[in-house]
Amino acid sequence: MALGLLPSRSAPLFTLSVRRRRRVLAAALLSDAVFPLAITGATAAVPEATDGLPGPAALGPWTVLAYNGLFAAALLLAGATADRTARTRFFAAGNLVVAATGLLSALAPGLPALVALRAVAGLGAAMCAAGGSSMVLAVHPPGERRRVYGYVGAVLGGGLALGPVVAQGLMAVGGWPLVFVVPGAVAALAALATLGLPGLRGGEPAEGFDRAGAVLFGLAVAAAVTAFGLGFGGAVPWWVPVCLLLAATACATALVRVERRVPAPVIPLDLLRIPAYRAYAVATGALMGMLVVGLTVFPRLVAGRVLGPGGAAVVLSLLTVPSTVLPLFAARLARRWARPLVTGALTVCAVTAAVLQVTDRPAALFAAAGTVGLCLGLTEGVPDGQALAHVPAERGGAGAALFGTARMSLETLTLSAAAGVTTTLGPAAGLAVAGTVCLTTALLLHRSTRPAGPGPVPRVPARSAGEAGGR
Repeated sequence: MALGLLPSRSAPLFTLSVRRRRRVLAAALLSDAVFPLAITGATAAVPEATDGLPGPAALGPWTVLAYNGLFAAALLLAGATADRTARTRFFAAGNLVVAATGLLSALAPGLPALVALRAVAGLGAAMCAAGGSSMVLAVHPPGERRRVYGYVGAVLGGGLALGPVVAQGLMAVGGWPLVFVVPGAVAALAALATLGLPGLRGGEPAEGFDRAGAVLFGLAVAAAVTAFGLGFGGAVPWWVPVCLLLAATACATALVRVERRVPAPVIPLDLLRIPAYRAYAVATGALMGMLVVGLTVFPRLVAGRVLGPGGAAVVLSLLTVPSTVLPLFAARLARRWARPLVTGALTVCAVTAAVLQVTDRPAALFAAAGTVGLCLGLTEGVPDGQALAHVPAERGGAGAALFGTARMSLETLTLSAAAGVTTTLGPAAGLAVAGTVCLTTALLLHRSTRPAGPGPVPRVPARSAGEAGGR
């Protein structure tokens, strides 16, 4: 399939039976279910693991930061590799890495070993995410992708809502080691689900791959994500995030020089030139930023009104539960109204954040949490499906990886900025930061996309015939 074909009319890269397509999707969804628990569970397990394992207590937060940093750093490289190899085998290998590191994390002799294992787990998670998207996009035509990403949104939303509860339950039953073993077991099931499926080997040639660019990009993203994750003014000395940001800048500068010289840059700039792809990638980052900021801000606002643990539980439920029940309905709405749906949700989130700058009454807090939760539930998976509908099947891994990198970067930046403002001006001001990002993104999305109509579908910028995959 040539890359210049219209994305909405192109066929999948591989033709499989309905049964096998469902198995591919089921394996990807099983793997997706691991991510929320891997992050929320590790966060919940940090205090207990820090107390129970020998090693410097300062290493405790790095069980999360190492995972997130390696995941972000390896995502684009994993996506490009998945498109050039047997997709299902690459996906299964990533899940086996997650499974092995989950088991070994439970047996870690100390905090340094646990942090190292979590870093390797982040690498495996990047292989899972990129390999899963690559194989799903390779067997599902663009017309089915909105529905597919409705299922993805439901799984991720459900995992996000239930992750903290499941993590606490696992810790109550078997302590912090169980928090790492259970996600690993689910990843092992995802790997087993690929047995008997074809390899779905990519059509892009292995030669000419921009390894230097991939490494520099990974180092830049890892350094930046870790720096913003550490933040400023906490227990970590100020010079640590500053040095990381300087390292990220140096890597980014070197990356620009490398990309100007190579014939096939690792960053798929042709995808970034598609306005809808670019705008929806920013949109999902803004929405996730609103979520992660809301998860920290709303409990603090409730605590300020002395509503007790029950009030905090209610606002968190209002914020997260809609993402477990609405994504499939959202996928139906997205068939005709994706643009107004996402733009409207971003705008409503911004307005809600503005309202909380002038009132903190309990009724307003509950209404705001419910409104933001509704917006998140109605858009869970929608930007993903809209953006990836423009990505040719043979480049699904790279397209999904770049999309995920943009989302994680904006989410991390939003959370970091909100945390800094919250420290100075209070939690409501932190929510205003996320609201401002949402409003800016809504304007960008409105200007960069067009309503679906009878007109021509935007083309993916053509590449050389040598880089186009075949069936």
